[in-house]
This record gives sequence, structure tokens and C-alpha cells, in this order.
Amino acid sequence: MDLMSYMDKGGVIMYILLGLNILGFTIMLVKFVQYWLASGSRHKMIEEIYHDIASHESSAKEKLGREMLNEQMVGMERGLSTVRIIASIAPLLGLLGTVVGVLSAFEAISKSGLGDPSVFASGISLALITTVGGLVVAIPHYIGYNYLVGMLDKIEAKNLRRLSEKVYGDHR
Repeated sequence: MDLMSYMDKGGVIMYILLGLNILGFTIMLVKFVQYWLASGSRHKMIEEIYHDIASHESSAKEKLGREMLNEQMVGMERGLSTVRIIASIAPLLGLLGTVVGVLSAFEAISKSGLGDPSVFASGISLALITTVGGLVVAIPHYIGYNYLVGMLDKIEAKNLRRLSEKVYGDHR
């Protein structure tokens, strides 16, 4: 059976999961490239921040620099919450499909009885397909979200260290 057959058997929930999957992977790819570029140009980022705070007195430089760096990090986090939400709701959508499929199977059984298993097989098929679909979407998004958060934490830590070195010199 090909992917489109599974999509059709899974119904509207599978198409919702497909849309969420495309959206999430697009965000993760953009963020991965953004973080990769940012980790390579962190010296430039710190130089720009230091240039902006250079005229302030020494005691205020680090605090102001940290605030400016924090603003940049918040901007870089934008979109990650969407990936986290997709990772969270995909299994719930799969569960919804499971409930709808089992309900459909029981309705078919109540109308026709248990004489012919093919009567309720489509409901059970819907239940299983959407469960798998929800997990297939959730697992890579959960992994991707955690990986990207780790990348962002490393970028922030390196930038804070570099900013501190710039403000106080290497002898701190």
C-alpha cells in the first residue's frame, strides 16, 4: 500500500497531520540554518553589541550587553514554540483518529452484527493509521525541537562568554 492510500484511509486527520508535518519540518530546517549561520558569526554579533555599549560605563556594559544579547536570542527562538506544539498535539490528533475509528467500527457492528469482519475493518484501519500517523509526526518534531534548543543554548552560552571577555578583557 502506498502513502496516499494510507492518507485516504486515515481521513481528514491524516491530512491535518501532513500539513503540520510540512510546517514543522520547514520551521526546523530554517532554524537549523539560522543557528548554524549564527554560530559561525557569533563574533560579529558580539562586536555589534559591544560597539553599541562601548560608550557606557564599565559597570553598566555587561548588563546592557546581556539585555541586548537576550533580545537577539528571543528573536532566534521565534518559531520553536510552533515545533513544540506540533510535537505535543500530533499524538493527540492520532488518538482522536483512534477514537473516531473505533467509534466507526462499533457503529458498523451495531448495524450489521459481527458476522462479517469487513464491516468494521475500515474503522479499525482508521484507528491504527491515525495512531501511527500521529506518532510519526510527533517523534521527529520532539527530537528536532530538543536539538534546536540545545543549539540555541550553546550559541547563547558562547556569546555570553565572548561578551564578558570583551567587556572585562581576557583577564577576568
